[in-house]
Parts: sequence; C-alpha cells; structure tokens
Amino acid sequence: MVVSSGAEPRRVTIHDVARSAGVSRQTVSRALNDQVGIDGSTKQRVLDAALELGYRPSRFARGLVRQDTTTIGLVIPDLRNPYFTEVAAAALESARARGWHVVVYDTADSAEEELGTLQVIGSQVDAVVGYFSRPEHEIDLFTRGIPVVLVGREHHTARFSSIRIDGEDGVRSAVAHLVARGHHRIGMLDHDGRAEPSIRRAWFGAAAAAHGIDTDAVVGASQSADGGGEALETLLTLHPDVTAVFTFNDIIAIGALREARRLGRRVPEDLAVIGFDGLQLGTLVAPALSTVALDTRKVGALAIDQVARLLTGSDPLTGDDLVVRAELRLRESA
Repeated sequence: MVVSSGAEPRRVTIHDVARSAGVSRQTVSRALNDQVGIDGSTKQRVLDAALELGYRPSRFARGLVRQDTTTIGLVIPDLRNPYFTEVAAAALESARARGWHVVVYDTADSAEEELGTLQVIGSQVDAVVGYFSRPEHEIDLFTRGIPVVLVGREHHTARFSSIRIDGEDGVRSAVAHLVARGHHRIGMLDHDGRAEPSIRRAWFGAAAAAHGIDTDAVVGASQSADGGGEALETLLTLHPDVTAVFTFNDIIAIGALREARRLGRRVPEDLAVIGFDGLQLGTLVAPALSTVALDTRKVGALAIDQVARLLTGSDPLTGDDLVVRAELRLRESA
C-alpha cells in the first residue's frame, strides 16, 4: 500500500507510519530499529502500521549512504540497443542535473534477469525507472515503499506511474506514405521475444486494414541488426511479392537494409523500409533510414522528472503530460 493524494502514488514516509500508529516519529524509529525505551505493545502497533502501509525504511536511516544522496535505479532491457542507450543517456543527464546518482541495470531482454533485478533493486535505490515485462503485482512485491515509473507501457493501478509511447498516428502516416508510393503488399518485422503481438503490430495492422491491405506477411525478429537481416530473408522467402517493410524498431530495420543489399534488392526502388524509434544511427546508414521517430531525450528526461515529483511529494504529471508521441520522419529508404 502507498499513500496517495490523488491518482498517482507517493512514497510512504516515517511520518505516515507515526500518524497511523498514533505515536511520535522518534517512537517509530526506535521500534523499527529494535531500540530500548519502547514497550512491546507499542512496538507491535508500529510494526503492524509499517507493514500495512508498505513502508520501507530509507537507505539513509540504515546508514548506507550520505543523507544528501538520492539514487535512482534505471532498468534497461539491452544497452547494446542504441534506442535504450539514448533513453538512458537522457535520464542520466536529467538525474545528474539534480545531483542524483543512477544505477543502471541491464536485464538482457530476459524475463528471468528482470526478476533477478527486481529481487535486489528495492533495497539499493530510492526510486525505480525502467522497462519491465513482469506483471505489476510482481514489480510491486519487490519495490514497495518506493516510487516506480514504468516506461513504454501503461500502468493499471495507482501504485505506479508510467511514461507512455503513442506511435499510432506515426505508423498510420508511414503506411499511408507507402500506399501513396504504390506499395500494396507491405510486410512487418515484429519483436519475436513477446508472448503476444506487440502494440506496434496492432498499430500497423489497423493502418494497413484501413487501406485494404492484408497483414499476413509478418515475421518475428530478434532485437539486433543480424536478427533483422534473418527475418527479412524469411519474410521474402515466404512472401516474395512484398515490396515494403515496416519494422518494430530501427535496429531491425538497419539489418533489413543490409540484407536487402545482399539479396540484390534496391532500396527503396525494389523494397521500401521504414523503422521505428528515430535513432541518430539511422542517418549514418545508406540509404538513410525512414522511421517513425520518438524524442528519446524526452522519454528519459520525462521519466526522471516524474520520479522527482513523486519523491518530493509534488503534484505528479498525469494524462497527456506523460505521453511521448512519435511521428513519421522520411529519409531515403522509403
């Protein structure tokens, strides 16, 4: 349980525990630290209140860090993916401007590694920002008492806050552009590491259906350039009539560009390619990559801004203020 003044949570404090138990702050401190000078019934009342509220003693009280230090845990699926590197860099810059420390955890895009990270992160940081695939009840189990800002997914309980990515209009524009260029057989290279189709696939499917285009030409790809190349080869083997491809992200798209060249397909004359993310890396490949672009700096900075609000008890951002929208950025590949 967390204390909330509205729709968004704030960190439970020692003052909340004292108020709930009907004792002083000093009494709470003595009870939690098993000090003398407090009777057994009062101590138990304090412990019960702390448990009910989900209070987590700060690292400061445990003497692990200086009292003027705030440490944020930043959870990233794969730092080898430049998208996450760009987001992490923006988050680090924003945290540094506040004098905060950031501990970065790379979960290797693995649900098991993510669970392992959750099992240790709560006792090491004052707040958590990051990408998680685990259900909310699991995240809550290991992070009770500290603010958590989820990135790239919606939250469903007031316990969490989230930075949402809205690429629907951008994907719609991408498909419309391809159709206007004469492409009526458009494939997609999706994320292959998910139990369910990605939201980006849903956006693609809706946009394609609006133009009467079949969406059966979809192949999963691992999150790398090699994965994108392998997936494109599979896609064109299964659907040789495909003349344009939309990909889950820019790294997959860059691999597809390389594979298209190996297969003798000219881009964009024989095969148009559009990615998603808007990486700076996309301007360095030939042909330059068209993409549905996000402001990665805004994603990282916005997440840290929300954490700052939750830690200080300020009014948290809500609604559209927590949404980062993507837009089509045309270059040479489509």
